[in-house]
Amino acid sequence: MLNLAILRQTLERCKGERDRVERDLAKTTAEHDRLVTEGERIEEAQALLQEVARQTQQALEYRLGELVTLALEALWPGQEWRFRVRYELRRGRTEADLLFEDAEGHDVDPMTADGGGAVDVAGKMLQVACWSLRRPRSRAVMVWDEPFRCLSSDLQPKMSAVLRELSERLGLQFIIVTHEEELLEAADRVFRVQKSAKGSKVV
Repeated sequence: MLNLAILRQTLERCKGERDRVERDLAKTTAEHDRLVTEGERIEEAQALLQEVARQTQQALEYRLGELVTLALEALWPGQEWRFRVRYELRRGRTEADLLFEDAEGHDVDPMTADGGGAVDVAGKMLQVACWSLRRPRSRAVMVWDEPFRCLSSDLQPKMSAVLRELSERLGLQFIIVTHEEELLEAADRVFRVQKSAKGSKVV
């Protein structure tokens, strides 16, 4: 009789343990299903973000590259240089490499291209492109001091024409301090500053 009572108690304990395990299993299964669903949503969100980032990078590369490339082609028509923005994932972050591409599709380090003149042009055109992308835009004025000092004198008139075109198309005023007479060809107004022992004056 005693053994039967012990067996019944043991059976009840086992039933209770079974019920507890079933409840825990149900909770774990529900949590597993929730995590799987959440994981799928995260993967969908990541895919969407990657696509948005890709499209944004393409649009940005076009907007930045177009203006720089047009200026390079205007100055060096035989070189057929293109400006490229290449995106690379480094240290878990997307970084942009700014490159020139030659007619054969080879990357050219801008710092080694044409003795610095092309870098001067690319740098200033990038400033204009970035200004044009800003919302809201800052005042439509850029002040540059000797912006194209590395550009050879024979290319200064072409650069002057490029600036005139940009000014008209974008409604952007350029105020430029320069010693390059050739850069003045397409200027609307020229102020000459004369330096003397008493100071500087506009003549």
